[in-house]
Amino acid sequence: MNKKELRAKYKVLRQELSLDEIEDKSLAIANRLLPLDIWDNTYFHLFLTIEEQKEVDTEFILQILAGKDKEIVVAKSNFKTLDMTNYLLTDSTKFQKNEYNIYEPIDGIEVPNSKIQVVFVPLLAYDKKGNRVGYGKGFYDKFLSKCNKEVIKIGFSFFEPEETIDDVFETDIRLDYCVTPTTSYSFL
Repeated sequence: MNKKELRAKYKVLRQELSLDEIEDKSLAIANRLLPLDIWDNTYFHLFLTIEEQKEVDTEFILQILAGKDKEIVVAKSNFKTLDMTNYLLTDSTKFQKNEYNIYEPIDGIEVPNSKIQVVFVPLLAYDKKGNRVGYGKGFYDKFLSKCNKEVIKIGFSFFEPEETIDDVFETDIRLDYCVTPTTSYSFL
């Protein structure tokens, strides 16, 4: 399937999930992160859940990161330039929802892309090679291309991988891992 078909398919599949299923599966994903060899790193970029899209609830992951005293980085998106500005999450960080229902920091301590060591990447679908399908704007591919080559890229999905995504582009950046409620896939 191509990206457009996969977006449509997985938006429907996610909408069919109940809120209890999303909570249970999100907790299982958070627990599956624990054995991954990522915890020696300090700076973790975490996307904030868009509840209306029935995304993986990252609140559980946020609690793990806070409990391990990690530096948590959250992004603010510029929909004109398709750039993301990254901010350190602190006790004083204030958020507001943008027009796409994404919680974003209003301002704060900016974190350069070069400092970020692990990126939790939102997605709709992915394949067995680590290619992913997002919402189609290219924010994360652009952002990841500006990070260090060693940055660890981890996707979360409620679902298993597709065999292949038909229309992968050269500018698409593959995941290193994708974590589901039942399995952690490595694409290294």
